[in-house]
Amino acid sequence: MFELAITRLLMEVPMPWLNIKVVYMAPIKALCSQRFDDWKEKFGPIGLSCKELTGDTVVDDLFEIHHAHIIITTPEKWDSMTRRWKDNSIVQLVRLFLIDEVHVIKDESRGATLEVVVSRMKTVQSSLWRLSENHDVPPLRFVAVSATIPNAEDIAEWLSDGKMPAVCLKVDEDQRPVKLRKIVLGFPCSDSQTEFKFDLTLNYKIASVIQAYSDQKPVLVFCATRKGVQQAASVLSKDAKFLLSVEQKQRLQKSANSLKDSKLRDLLMYGLAYHHAGMEVSDRKIIEGAFTAGDLPVLFTTSTLAMGVNLPAHLVVIKSTMHYVGGVFEEYSETDILQMIGRAGRPQFDTTATAVIMTRLSTREKYIQMLNGADIIESSLHRHLVEHLNAEIALHTVTDVTVALEWIRSTFLYIRALKNPTHYGFSSGLDKIGIEAKLQELCLKNLNDLSSFNLIRMDKENNFKPTETGRLMAWYYIAFDTVKQFFRIKGTETLKELVTMISNCTEFLDVKLRTNEKKILNALNKDKDKVTIRFPMEGRIKTREMKVNCLIQAHLGCIPVQDFTLTQDTGKIFRNGVRVTRWLSDFLASSKDNFSALLNSLILAKCFRCKLWENSLHVSKQLEKIGVSLSNAMVNAGLTSFKKIEDTNARELELILNRHPPFGNQIKESVLHLPKYELNIEQLPKYSDTMAEILVTTILTNFEQLQTRRTASDFHYVTLVVGDADNQVIFIQKIMDSVLLKTGNWMKKIEVKRALKSDDISINLISSDYGSRSKEENICKKYSNRECNHRCKNKDVCGHDCCKTGVLSKSETSGDSKFSLYLADLRSRNSTSSVPPVKRLKMQMLNQAQNVDLKQFVFEPKSLMPASSRSGNKESFSSPSVVQVDSFNNLGKSQKQFQSWNYGKSDALDMSAELRDDVWDDLDDEVLVVASNLFSRELDEYETLHKYSTSEATSDISEDSCLLQGDTRIQNPVLSVFNSSSKVELSVQSGHINTFTSQENEHSNLSQELEKIQCSSISKIIPDSSKFTRKENFFIFTKEQEEEKEPRYLPDDETSDVKPLLGLLDDIF
Repeated sequence: MFELAITRLLMEVPMPWLNIKVVYMAPIKALCSQRFDDWKEKFGPIGLSCKELTGDTVVDDLFEIHHAHIIITTPEKWDSMTRRWKDNSIVQLVRLFLIDEVHVIKDESRGATLEVVVSRMKTVQSSLWRLSENHDVPPLRFVAVSATIPNAEDIAEWLSDGKMPAVCLKVDEDQRPVKLRKIVLGFPCSDSQTEFKFDLTLNYKIASVIQAYSDQKPVLVFCATRKGVQQAASVLSKDAKFLLSVEQKQRLQKSANSLKDSKLRDLLMYGLAYHHAGMEVSDRKIIEGAFTAGDLPVLFTTSTLAMGVNLPAHLVVIKSTMHYVGGVFEEYSETDILQMIGRAGRPQFDTTATAVIMTRLSTREKYIQMLNGADIIESSLHRHLVEHLNAEIALHTVTDVTVALEWIRSTFLYIRALKNPTHYGFSSGLDKIGIEAKLQELCLKNLNDLSSFNLIRMDKENNFKPTETGRLMAWYYIAFDTVKQFFRIKGTETLKELVTMISNCTEFLDVKLRTNEKKILNALNKDKDKVTIRFPMEGRIKTREMKVNCLIQAHLGCIPVQDFTLTQDTGKIFRNGVRVTRWLSDFLASSKDNFSALLNSLILAKCFRCKLWENSLHVSKQLEKIGVSLSNAMVNAGLTSFKKIEDTNARELELILNRHPPFGNQIKESVLHLPKYELNIEQLPKYSDTMAEILVTTILTNFEQLQTRRTASDFHYVTLVVGDADNQVIFIQKIMDSVLLKTGNWMKKIEVKRALKSDDISINLISSDYGSRSKEENICKKYSNRECNHRCKNKDVCGHDCCKTGVLSKSETSGDSKFSLYLADLRSRNSTSSVPPVKRLKMQMLNQAQNVDLKQFVFEPKSLMPASSRSGNKESFSSPSVVQVDSFNNLGKSQKQFQSWNYGKSDALDMSAELRDDVWDDLDDEVLVVASNLFSRELDEYETLHKYSTSEATSDISEDSCLLQGDTRIQNPVLSVFNSSSKVELSVQSGHINTFTSQENEHSNLSQELEKIQCSSISKIIPDSSKFTRKENFFIFTKEQEEEKEPRYLPDDETSDVKPLLGLLDDIF
């Protein structure tokens, strides 16, 4: 029928068929796969291309789907695509929509999806018709088929477009090409007998049933569980023997040699086999081929085959009407029973067929009546209305309550609610208006649930708008219960806690914990002799959630799992897990107080994509053609990073992996063309004491190599996330490789608020797909500057440098004037500001009061300082100790007034200073830093060196000259030079450099003192002047000179000169 519908469409549309699409929808992937293989051969020769779109296909195939004529898909996959239909022209080109097994609409878990998809397609069609000016939009035709639906009229009414009802065709059993005989057999079952035991007793009844009803023709036996399938086949292989021809035995032997399952291989030679979804795909294909060819007399299978692969048989046996669902035994639904019975009959071989139902005596009459009639198909949308309402609001299909009710009217739920309101919790006496009011009330309840979790916004007029969280829920196809679970997140979750939360998601409800799997799972969880999972769970594996958790960790840890059923479950978990973890990271990125959880969710999402832990040694498993076994070989060889693989010789790689050339070259090329990132962080000047500013640069170091070839996909990206010590997210950004490939780098200026706990911030660069392609940096921000006092309107663009970079806080500049703290301030300012030190000094002076309190410069000598007479002082200064470099004409640029200082007395020195702007032109911070380093290094030696009778005399020279005056007047006192016990010491107070001179009673001695100051005096103190190192206008002793000049080698006259100055400057520093 579907093929006839496609042929009719092709006849109506002229060639070439460019703008037409046909969608075939089936409930299970096996049926889609079978239809794809069939139609590819039939329609391919006439120019129609087919494409399968199921959970097994990847998003990269979307380009191929755009050029396909026939799209074969499942309801869930098509729902995921059509949630973006406004951005996707594929949906708007659909002309024919084929729905197979439409009775799945009754299914509790999947029926709502099918119903919503069809309703959405109708909405798309009506929207296109309204937007078209001429209303010449070609109609969308629906064709739905089912073998087990009694109320087909309701389906027809649902599929109609409002203008005319859909055509409903009913075909009763009289029209069947093969007449079907239905038999129900009842077997005694005591009340104490469990369902398991009753199922086992039926295994020994099958042989007699086959012998009575098979007529030596193929038999299909449906069992409740996968384990029951194997048990029943093993019992029958012992109870019965089937006559096989020589040709059949030869074909079966050839098929058996190709099987991977050893148990199945042994059974096949008896003419028996089993088939279920937990088998290897290749084994299933071999068994299906053998049964279709007629070589297999009996095939045992589960109920999933009834809706899957089309393998009709002459006799169908349903062994027990109970099946294991969700940890308990339940009766088969009427739809399942009729679907399994429908496999009986081979039109090309038989004229009659038989279906046998094996059940208890107590339920025999129930199934006899079921076969005579059928249950009405009802909707299940009301149980999943909240997720689908959110999706429609995210698509802007539903914008208010009125539109929501119109959308409800387009669903099968509305059709059935009017005819059977009690099934949906409504009163039976309600009329159409009352039922619509109840449906509106149901809508409002679900909308309030969405609003309470901030998935939508509702105003007073009940208009709806989606939030970013709601869009993410619809985009990633996330269940409402999963969203509610993660709304309870604290924001500090570890990787272990996130894995546990992911395992509890609704998306994994179809993963069942089987009894025979517990031993393997417990060994993966805890085993002293084997490798176990990264985060072991307490106790034994008892629940579905613990199984999911264990399989996730085992797969990420590259721990091999031999059981194929568990391997298949793992694949299912990771298909959904990739989607859930990516949603989780995007969901957490929408808030700002969960940096720890966000970072771990990004890491977990990457782990699900690359199927490795972030710290795994098996990084090579991410490369093409490298599986678990080859990755283990590389780990054993020490190749645990991409860098090591890249540095290894290609021939050595081939020896390690036991492969032939050029396999090693291919591996090295793959690694060479992976993106390599570098992260640079620079703190920018910022005057705020609560705000810092950093410049983050992401560099693609090998972007030139990636211009020609790339190993990563076109959709690969890295996520830059910045957080502070208060668990606050400062910045997050996805950076596509395509952006980095343009210039090779990406830069961003980020403002960082001061955290309460610490000034440290964490900067992380996380790859979306590849492990070991992430970067992490931890830096400590500084908030040392404050805003200057300029009253500029816009400080960002004004000419003052201090307006942009700021100045030191007042507490730091006015509190402690010690030399070491001052130099620390200089270092801080020099590292964060580009302003010259002279200008910064001026800014600092402007911030201080105009009248300087000179008492802060008062010096009090030590009480134990040896007294000295004026004559002694005169003698001490008579020796040359200061070098005059410049001429005296340079003097007189500025003046300082010094009050008299009687060195031998205990009176404090009172002095006043008046500074001019040009005094500081020749100094910078580096000079002072160098001097301070010299000073601090020698302080510890002072006490020891004081005991020597001689001392060193050194001189520092500045570009300006220093003039000693007897009447306390000094011209241009830029630099002080004096002799101490061991080294030159530079006195700096709050940015000033003071000059200390000795006093003479009479001014007449001034000329004599000046005559004694000659440049040649250096040679008298230190003959070898080459021992000095000149740096920034200072002469500093080298280490070699310090070792050579010891106090005992100094002349006695020089020793006597420096004795009175010992300890003079201790209190100042």
